[in-house]
Amino acid sequence: MPAHVSRHSLPLAIWMLLAAVLLALARGPGALEAVAAFNDGFGRNLGAFALILLPSFTLSEALARLRPLLPGRLATGAAPPLGAAMVCPDTAYATLAPIAGRRRLEVALGAFAGFKLLYPAGPLIVATGLGVTPSGRMLLLGATIFVPVWLAGLGWARLAAGGAAAARQGDAKGPLRAHAPLALLFMLIAAGFTPLTGSSGRLGFLTTPAGALLVSAALALALLPPDARRPALEAAMRRSAGILLLIGIATALGGLLGRALPVAALSGAASGPAAVIALFTLSAAFKMAQGSSMATFAAVSPVVAPLAAASGLSAPLVVMAICAGSLATILPNDSFFWLVREDALAGASERRATMLLALGGLLQALVALAGVLLALEMGL
Repeated sequence: MPAHVSRHSLPLAIWMLLAAVLLALARGPGALEAVAAFNDGFGRNLGAFALILLPSFTLSEALARLRPLLPGRLATGAAPPLGAAMVCPDTAYATLAPIAGRRRLEVALGAFAGFKLLYPAGPLIVATGLGVTPSGRMLLLGATIFVPVWLAGLGWARLAAGGAAAARQGDAKGPLRAHAPLALLFMLIAAGFTPLTGSSGRLGFLTTPAGALLVSAALALALLPPDARRPALEAAMRRSAGILLLIGIATALGGLLGRALPVAALSGAASGPAAVIALFTLSAAFKMAQGSSMATFAAVSPVVAPLAAASGLSAPLVVMAICAGSLATILPNDSFFWLVREDALAGASERRATMLLALGGLLQALVALAGVLLALEMGL
């Protein structure tokens, strides 16, 4: 039975499909409009996800065969900055999963928190949406709040694993060439932050997450024996295809829910802690409805802008309150849910996997909210 199929008569993805169709019919005047609404959501992000997931899984499959000798704790430590640098927790997780061993849930929650709270991901995206300029104070506040959030995620992952220590990569070969694809990936991502790469379109593409992954995956395939390349590609295509279908359905449902959610009622005038909680709540509501973190950041910024302006809060506090809310939670309408569920939690039941990811994200969100409120109290 596939990991995403529950013990009920229908897989969860089918229930989401039926819910999306019913919601589209309820909101639209007819069948054609319902299909158009579903189609608009289904295909909205699939191209971008395909460009990232296929090379990510190709790299993952190739690394599983090359077996670089790296400790799992390195993947845990690299997950947050890689999630932020790639501006995508999905890509960071897929890249690090092959070397994470039993630490895969730690990697997942670390990449998720890093993407939401560290520059150049969440803080920059939200600040841009609000029309404010990121400052050193904003970036420092995000990094400060991130530390306890990350530790909370690590604790939750360890608790979920029963406190067991991560297994060593006992059979890893570890030749120098096996480390080259990951080294190339990190070098290209790092080069993307230099002014030189921005002057050339082609070079600039190679230093984006998608371009860096394509080049690194190609190198990893080239290092494999010729008879192992096609199986690695076919395995990557199978993994990508199933998740892309789930992402499409989940995105369509999330988009329809986002349109139906009565967020205006939550945006009354507020200041101080009440304003922080209101911004957090709105962001969390959008995240739970939209699923996609990028869609949440894009949709919530214009909605909360009047509230943020009237609240009297500083720009760093406004941005971090929104970022904190976006951590809640990791649900089945989020592509990241299915990526982690199909890999790190492949052996878990549907109920247990959903509980671990939903409560893990909620725990990190509440710790982040506490951090923002503490920063407000201290006048930061």
